Amino acid sequence: MSTSTKDPIFLLCDTVRETSFALQKYLRHGHVEKVYQNGWLHRLRKLGLIAEAEVPLQVRDEDGTVLGDFFADLLVQKGLLVELKAVKQLTDEHVAQVLGYMRASGIEHALLINFGSARLEIRKFVLNDAFRVESAATPKPKSFLSLLFAPLCASLWQ
Repeated sequence: MSTSTKDPIFLLCDTVRETSFALQKYLRHGHVEKVYQNGWLHRLRKLGLIAEAEVPLQVRDEDGTVLGDFFADLLVQKGLLVELKAVKQLTDEHVAQVLGYMRASGIEHALLINFGSARLEIRKFVLNDAFRVESAATPKPKSFLSLLFAPLCASLWQ
């Protein structure tokens, strides 16, 4: 796909990945998460991007009641959530954390980046309507499995 027709969020993800690889190449692994966060912010801001650290976000109930707060590691251009880790290996808990942040904030795109392993790990997540947290005023989406298998089942019963 040519750069001119690529969706801006994917171009932003590419820039973040390139910046992360360059930072990993320079720093290597072995530092605490905050060092990578500071380096990452510095490099993205040098590129002219809006990059914020420790962004406060709220988890709300269906009726809008605030259930709790959390701080996203990074938010880029107000539309890309980035969770940084400096651990030996990413776990299911790290993935669940990112997905929870996405659902709570409504931010559709996120990257989970681990600087702690020998090789840089980057995972991309896209929140779709099947997994979005809904308010009481909007109908609940069908389950993931029903969305996945509905076309198959419909074709079998015709």
